[in-house]
Amino acid sequence: MRYKLAIWSLYAACAPNTEPVSLQSLGYLPTAIMKTLIALLALAGIANFAAAADVVGNAKAAENKVSMCIGCHGIPGYKATFPEVYQVPMLGGQSAKYIENALAAYKKGERQFPTMHGIAATLSDQDMADLAAYYSQQK
Repeated sequence: MRYKLAIWSLYAACAPNTEPVSLQSLGYLPTAIMKTLIALLALAGIANFAAAADVVGNAKAAENKVSMCIGCHGIPGYKATFPEVYQVPMLGGQSAKYIENALAAYKKGERQFPTMHGIAATLSDQDMADLAAYYSQQK
């Protein structure tokens, strides 16, 4: 707060023909306005959470998104060779919720695998839901 007062004092000294400084212009808001702003921010957060929960996967939309998955998860025997030979999970037939949760965990860094983190970081919630719907319908 002192920082704001110092800046406004300096400003007023340099520009003496300006309007008088009010508490609102210094960043002080009346309690009622502050409470209203906090309530609006809380409602916006709840609305954002509700919107994220309404994402529904579309398997048809994922057909154009699976190309980045096929390189590892579409190989016969489910073994990839870069940077070394390792087993990759079979995605076809997995539950959609499992796939969505796994992709979200890779995106957040909760699951550790650099390739998957790089791919998941580019996916939106809708992309993840679409991929999950697509692979959950595969056999």
